[in-house]
Amino acid sequence: MANFHVPPYAPPAAMFNTVSGYAGTVAGGGAMAAPPAASFHTPLYAPPAAMFNIVPGYEGTVAGGGGAYIPPPPPSVPMPVPEQAPSTPDWHIPSISEDRAREAFATYVSSKCCYSSDPVSEGVITNMESFNTYRYRLETFIEFRSTEWSQEPYTGQPLDAGVQPAPGPWQIAAQPPAFFQEHKQTIKVPYTSSVKNCDLCQGKGRNPCTKCAGSGKRDCTLCNGSGYRESDKRCVNCSGSGRKNCSPCSGRGSCQCDTCRGKGKLLIFINLNVKWSIEKDEFVAQDSSRLKVEKLEEVSGKELYKDAQYMVYPVRGFPDASVAQASERLVRDHQGKYAQTSRILQQRQTIELIPVTKVNYMWKGKPYVYYVYGNEFKVKAVDYPDQCCCSVM
Repeated sequence: MANFHVPPYAPPAAMFNTVSGYAGTVAGGGAMAAPPAASFHTPLYAPPAAMFNIVPGYEGTVAGGGGAYIPPPPPSVPMPVPEQAPSTPDWHIPSISEDRAREAFATYVSSKCCYSSDPVSEGVITNMESFNTYRYRLETFIEFRSTEWSQEPYTGQPLDAGVQPAPGPWQIAAQPPAFFQEHKQTIKVPYTSSVKNCDLCQGKGRNPCTKCAGSGKRDCTLCNGSGYRESDKRCVNCSGSGRKNCSPCSGRGSCQCDTCRGKGKLLIFINLNVKWSIEKDEFVAQDSSRLKVEKLEEVSGKELYKDAQYMVYPVRGFPDASVAQASERLVRDHQGKYAQTSRILQQRQTIELIPVTKVNYMWKGKPYVYYVYGNEFKVKAVDYPDQCCCSVM
């Protein structure tokens, strides 16, 4: 039998009031307190534009999302004066010792079932080169707000719509987590709650039973509705009527409405959804070691520089020009992108030095190379010379 998907219930536009500052808020979510990002879905229900009044300061807000947003207010305090970063010394890290390099190499080889340990024990290290590889990371901690119409069965909750103007999405106090800790919070917007008849059951609290089509009766399962079993014997299960009371509705022909839970009325209100998230970008400076950048993503390094404040400034005076350029580009991109769509609460930038040592060694008269990198002393061997084909019997 084919499977069919039943879409969620979306109440009609007439159920909702127009609330000052929340024009464009729709059932099922979608009206954003900031321009919608790619990760947000298209709302299932879009009320007609005629529902909404033009509210000063909210011009351009439309129904069903798609541009219906209220940008965050400007910062209440002026940005601090940029400070010149202190000059950075030469952060050159000397090559690790031969014993440490050989130990890391041995650990790596032992993890490979097809690698012989002979190159480790017999190989002769001829040269070791160290490389400075920098990783720059910028993190921006933001607060994003969106609104959606919500509903719940009405059981006598207080109604406050129209008592006074509802506060704007960015005027409502929310308790943020500690910096750089992601979190979500949902807040019921004051002065938006009203009561409406449930549209799905027309305010009756019950809907026709789908199992018996509202009749309250179903064919007897033992006699298949004939009233008889085994030729002339009357079915005892249905007393020969061929029909039985429908179990799901207890013979009433209707079931409690799932939307209003039998109350017949719904409390309609606006929910403010607040999301705190971390937006992160990284840059790894290229070096001449020829070790692939993807490998460096697996390891940690030595933290050389850390700066955290409301809005950071590009790193100045760093010895590697590519890191300074990446800092300037990413800081500009983050502040230009996220300041327009959300509220920036804090930024943090760090620079790590990832130690990379290139080890040249000889085995059986031929030269080979392996790399030891990161604080974890991970190893990448290039063309390991003594491999075999393994098979599991």
